[in-house]
Amino acid sequence: MKKGERVRVGVDTGGTFTDFVHHAGGRARVFKVPSTPDDPSRAIAEGLRRAAMEAGVRVRDLEVVHGTTVGTNALLERKGARAALVTTEGFEDVLVIGRQARGSLYDLDWTRPAPLVEDALRFGVRERVAADGSVVEELTDEEVESLVKKLKRARPESIAVCLLFSFTHPEHERRIERALAEALEGVPLSVSHRILPEYREFERTSTVAINAYLQPLMGTYLGRLGAHVAGRRLRVMQSSGGSISARAAAEEPVRTILSGPAGGVVGAAHAAGAAGFEDVITFDMGGTSTDVALVAGGRLKLTNEASVAGLPVAVPVLDIHTVGAGGGSIARVDAGGSLRVGPESAGAVPGPACYGRSDLPTVTDANLVLGRFGGADLLGGEFELDESRAVGALSKLARAMSAAGGRAVSATEAALGVVRVVNAGMERALRAVSVERGFDPRGCALVTFGGAGGLHAVELARHLRVPRVLVPRAPGALSALGCLRADVLKSLSRTLMLEVGSDAKAQAARVERAFGEMEREARSALKREGFSDERQRHERTIAARYAGQSFELEIGWDGGRRLVERFHQEHEARYGYAQTAASIEVVSARLRSSGLVEGLKDERPRRSASASSNVKPQRTARVHFDEGARHVDVYRREELPAGARLRTPCVVTEYSSTTLVPAGSRAFTDRLGNLVIEL
Repeated sequence: MKKGERVRVGVDTGGTFTDFVHHAGGRARVFKVPSTPDDPSRAIAEGLRRAAMEAGVRVRDLEVVHGTTVGTNALLERKGARAALVTTEGFEDVLVIGRQARGSLYDLDWTRPAPLVEDALRFGVRERVAADGSVVEELTDEEVESLVKKLKRARPESIAVCLLFSFTHPEHERRIERALAEALEGVPLSVSHRILPEYREFERTSTVAINAYLQPLMGTYLGRLGAHVAGRRLRVMQSSGGSISARAAAEEPVRTILSGPAGGVVGAAHAAGAAGFEDVITFDMGGTSTDVALVAGGRLKLTNEASVAGLPVAVPVLDIHTVGAGGGSIARVDAGGSLRVGPESAGAVPGPACYGRSDLPTVTDANLVLGRFGGADLLGGEFELDESRAVGALSKLARAMSAAGGRAVSATEAALGVVRVVNAGMERALRAVSVERGFDPRGCALVTFGGAGGLHAVELARHLRVPRVLVPRAPGALSALGCLRADVLKSLSRTLMLEVGSDAKAQAARVERAFGEMEREARSALKREGFSDERQRHERTIAARYAGQSFELEIGWDGGRRLVERFHQEHEARYGYAQTAASIEVVSARLRSSGLVEGLKDERPRRSASASSNVKPQRTARVHFDEGARHVDVYRREELPAGARLRTPCVVTEYSSTTLVPAGSRAFTDRLGNLVIEL
């Protein structure tokens, strides 16, 4: 490495392994270390020491971008802070009441998730602001003093402040914020007009409450990481596909709850675009879960209507669908005698049976019993697999299946059953982001990554009639690489509630003023992060709807010149109709501001002597398929030149993942070294 050259490290914490990509001297190096679920920062600290040693620098000289699951896991496991909520009197129970819609319409046993803030910690204050920003009832000093006394007695670990219509008149929230910051020093505050200044009181309150619930945990976690990485050199991946400083992530952790999966979507979109594919479905199968997303026309799809652990989150997030299916998903026979796989996972500790520390039958054990690792160990031989232990675990499962089904089942049959069941769950997820949303998957590519994705991708593509599968280079660490590629991102919004009418010029001027205020704020924030005006990009959009609708469409802002026409066109394209006689409302203005990070140069493999030349396999292995067992070729990915064509069926092994290519498909490497499988 040259003197003074920057070393950038992408880190993605998974349920089984923590992935690292460090980039220096125009080259990227990939490695994994076992995750430490009790404290994820321990695995990261170990990996950063290794990255620094390989690059020949100090750990504190590394520039780190981290995709984290700390916030997600805290929500799923309900292990966040003891948070309080301050709201307008009469709205203390908004988190309990929620919306009329049921989470599962036909499930008679469905119950609404319990609110993150318990009854005794929800406080109402006498004040009232109207929807137009006028003050109906002033907030008095006596009311503020009374609130402070109540919170001092309650001793919460974090406080969410969300007053009715505070986004139109934030002064009451500011007064409460100042008083609480002075009286309860050290207790983190989450204030709605800063985090989400948009209407819909339930979603706004839920988002601010989630932020308060996660704030102490995320602050402590990032503080531990900050002891290893200096100051501005640590950034955290956001759910929206960009990164933010560790300080900002500690203040607004609600923006990081899909941090890890977002890095994978960014990495997959880049790999697909470079390979010439614009319409793709991303398929990220790790050790604990599978995350899928749709990228249409090369654009990442964002939503402000996400739900995590049954709780609405209204900040911008990538539209990612997650299911509890991964390499570590545990297989079992339920009380009704049916084979179930997941969502429970063996994780990193104790891990699948073949990791040598448990007897739990998992998807990884099933693939090992079926020979689908091609006789290779994981991580290039660094991580040995215990095949006899995997056979024992699947044999135990087979006995349970035999008892339930009344006929003898072998370990191999049990393993095939495990793969079929987990594939069915992942296929439903892929259909949820494509077919169920009116998108035909037959015209796109499936981009597979994650440590376990390559073993299942082709079979899933076949069921969905997807014509090709793209396996990027180093697929098992693509999420970490996506973190490195992500720009620094600031998302701002303002509620406007403008009915588009005859005075279009005045209305456009008001929208422009809102964008101007937000852009000045974003430019200043990005400059503090080290981005000059030339390295910034600002994208303006508005959320609009027909008057009376309860949902909005987001369209680009062009100064309002063709707003009505473009909205009708977009509505018809999305929903199949347009109400050209109906009036249109501009609900909010949204700004997506990016600090453009230095791009990574794509490494290319050597070219083969002939573009159509076949390459010799490393060995053969006996692999079990649904139609029976057969000997197949095993290739090492690192030895495949650009333009190589593989004999199928085959297994392709590499450091970070393994890919199974069944019969009836064609496999080759493209000019960038991607493995392309055509069905």
